[in-house]
Amino acid sequence: MKKQSFANSSPTNFTLQRFKRKKGAVIGLTVLILLILSALFSDILTPYEFDKINPINALRPPSLEHPMGTDAFGRDQLTRIMHGGRVSLQVGMISVLIGGTFGILMGAIAGFFGGWIDEIVSRFIDIMLAFPSILLALAVVSVLGPDLHNLMIAVGISSIPAFARLVRSAVLSIKENDYVIAAKSLGLTRVRVVVVHIIPNIFASILVFATLEVATAILAGASLNFLGMGAKPPTPEWGLLLAESRDFFRRAWWLATFPGIAIMVTVISINLLGDGLRDTFDPWLKEK
Repeated sequence: MKKQSFANSSPTNFTLQRFKRKKGAVIGLTVLILLILSALFSDILTPYEFDKINPINALRPPSLEHPMGTDAFGRDQLTRIMHGGRVSLQVGMISVLIGGTFGILMGAIAGFFGGWIDEIVSRFIDIMLAFPSILLALAVVSVLGPDLHNLMIAVGISSIPAFARLVRSAVLSIKENDYVIAAKSLGLTRVRVVVVHIIPNIFASILVFATLEVATAILAGASLNFLGMGAKPPTPEWGLLLAESRDFFRRAWWLATFPGIAIMVTVISINLLGDGLRDTFDPWLKEK
């Protein structure tokens, strides 16, 4: 039986084969799926309620009954961390969706139309880039008010410039290609040319960048929540769990350790996945 070569396989199979060869990406995807499933089914996986106070069990160290210990109110820390995954992952994904939507739109318009439109959009992006992303997010959430939904909007706004610059440079590099010029000569509207012929051809770059940006958004969200600018107790968000552990660090090391590990593992798994996607979709990367 002849072994099927990449040349005879479909583009989808070819891409999957390349991805499977990236062990780090496969590990990252597996860990990320497990984290998502544990967050979604935390009510089934643990016998405790994340917000039920039990003072008798306050500040219990890790044990068979409570694998990650309990907090100052006797609440099971493992249950709160698993529930907190819902909030933290939601912050990362929704923030990137907000930033990606507006950033892709601005970058595509600036790169395709050029001229004074490009100049205005580029200067606006430069102004946003003059502020560190976390400082920009902090300023936005301060104006909107400390709230979880406002935090997602703030982190999303802070990621707009990065998406806009990526898409603008990609559009500039391909808008003079033959297939784009042919589409224009057929009388297609500029909007249709951008949506049908340009965006699909830079989708891989956008996907890779968005994946990596989710990790950045989770870190930014946790940082703002640590400062009290987002979720409010008893919501078990990872950054908020770290903030609540400050007064008990010497007495209850597990309160800060396990939420920190949850953030670290999530960010590393997303970065591994993003790196694998980048290598998979890079047409110039040589097979090893």
